[in-house]
Parts: sequence; C-alpha cells; structure tokens
Amino acid sequence: TGCERVVDIGAGQGHLSRFLAFGLGLSVTAVESDGRLAGLAERFDQELLRELGNTRGLGREPLTPRAPRHVAGRLDPAAPGGDFLLPPNPPGPGPAARNPLGGPGGSEDGGRVLLTGLHACGDLGPALLCHFARSPAVAAVALAGCCYMKLSTAPQAPGCPLGYPLSASVAALPGHQLSYRAREAACHALEEYEGRLRGGSAHLRAHCYRAVLESLIRAADPGKRHLGLQPGRKAHALSFQQYAHLGLPLAGLDPAQVPLDSGAVGAMLEEQHKVVAFCTLGQLLAPAVETLILLDRLLYLREQGFHCALVPLFNPRFSPRNLVLVAARTPLATALAGLDKDSEDGDS
Repeated sequence: TGCERVVDIGAGQGHLSRFLAFGLGLSVTAVESDGRLAGLAERFDQELLRELGNTRGLGREPLTPRAPRHVAGRLDPAAPGGDFLLPPNPPGPGPAARNPLGGPGGSEDGGRVLLTGLHACGDLGPALLCHFARSPAVAAVALAGCCYMKLSTAPQAPGCPLGYPLSASVAALPGHQLSYRAREAACHALEEYEGRLRGGSAHLRAHCYRAVLESLIRAADPGKRHLGLQPGRKAHALSFQQYAHLGLPLAGLDPAQVPLDSGAVGAMLEEQHKVVAFCTLGQLLAPAVETLILLDRLLYLREQGFHCALVPLFNPRFSPRNLVLVAARTPLATALAGLDKDSEDGDS
C-alpha cells in the first residue's frame, strides 16, 4: 500500500509493533486499552534499544533503532475515525493521549496509515473494520480476529453496534444467528485437538472434568449455568477432586457441601469417551462457524466497495487463528503478490 505509518490496535505487550518498527523500519503507534501492558511494552522497547546499543559495531545485521510510540486508549466503535480513542480502562495518571488518527488529514501528520489488529478480541475486530471504512486516512487494514464468543449479537440496545453480523448479506440470511457455544467452539485449535485425539492425550480428561463439574454446579444451584470457570490451565494433571476444589469456589459453592466422592460422580467420570466424542463433533463444525464470521466481515467491506481478501498467513499449528482479512482502498494485487514472494523466499 506504500504506507510507512502503522497503527497497531490491541497491541498488548507490543510484539508485533516492535517487529514492524525495529525490523521493518516503519513508524508505528501501538494502541492498547490496558495501561499496564502499554507500560510493559515500553520497557521491552527500551531493553531492545539497549541491546542494539551494545551490539553496535559487531558486524551483526542491524535493526532500525526506532521504537514504537505506545498509546493507552480504547477503540470507540461508534465514533468516526478522527475521534476513535476512549480513555484506557482503568484511566491512567497521565494526560489523555493524542489520537493517532486525529490530525487535519485524518492522521497526525496528514499521511495515510495502515491499521493492524493481530488477534483482535471480540468486538475490537469489527470496530477496527468500521474505522477503516469511515476514515479516508486509513489506506488499508490487516486483521486477524479471535474470541468470537465475545462478539455482540442481537438483541442489543439501540445505538449499540453489532459485532456479528456486520454485512447486510449475512443479516438477510435466514438462520444466520450463531449461539455463544458455536462462536466459542470456533476459537479452538483444531490441529492441536486432532493431535491430542491421535495420541490419546491426557489433556482430553479436562473435557470430562468440566462436564462433571457443570452437572454438580447445576445440581447445587440450577440458576448457575455456563459460568465460564477457569480452574487452571493444567486441569488434566489433577485428580477430579483437586479440580473441583479449585472450580466450585469460582461458582460460589463450598466444595465441602458437594458430594465429590459419590458413586454418581464416579459413573460420570467413566463416560469420558462420550464427552470427548461430543466435543469432537463440535470441533468438526467449528471451521464452518469461523468461515461464516470471516466471510461476513469480508462481505461488509465489499458491500462498501473496498478491495479485500482472506489470506492464510500463519501456520495453523503455530497460530490457530491464521486467516488474516486484508482490505484496501486500491487493488490488492501488488501487495498480495509481494506476500506470495515472501512466502516463497521463506520456504526456500
């Protein structure tokens, strides 16, 4: 696209921003809603700058000593491009940050910019696309989404934008609605799950643990369902009793009041193969759900006359959300041809 200015939305600890700035020499503004992460990203930048200073003159391939500029702020999905930042949450102690798309020409210096969002969570992805569509200063956008279960869907209060569907085409389809469960399943790592099935991984045990825990929670309090509990990342390494002692308090229940050693619990744990089969069916349908969400975003942009494409940019075993939606105000052929050349060079 010829852009040398990038605004990276949802930059987190700034890993992509650092690569674009130090590695490619681009002018990068990194926007992150969590001021703590923005501060951490700045610290990493300074560490890299010090390392570059220490290696200067040693004959190594130089990086550009040009750190990103970090901005703590949130994207306002309802605002036009020139006003797209809200204060960080929680608000920081310093003054409000200057808006990276707030200059006379739609950006700080009047130049055109590229918006990026690497694994933009939930409604952040649709908001980023809407700002691209509204702001002439944004020449192009590259978006890899994630956390589809956090998308806003109908019904919503008047004036609140939907994260899905975005396009008129999908909104007009009968039965286009996607449940929370369907959108959550679309976020899983299918290739990793396949490997666990083939190897009989102990990680599969966690599915049964969660199903049994759900049954116990409902029996104790029928009003508590699908609470999104996260008892730990290594649930498969625990006994069920250990797992339940971590999970029940998260649901507001006392483990001492729940019969964890009953015959009924033992019988449910023996049904692990059925739970895994059920989860596997969900995994098989997940790509269809993700495809619908991504095509909805692509159609939204095409309905407004933009040039766009879905590009499988990453190895899905490395990054399951590997499809990147790229869009521009000019034809993409040149940019995508360059991407193909980079891929060929990387494979050689």
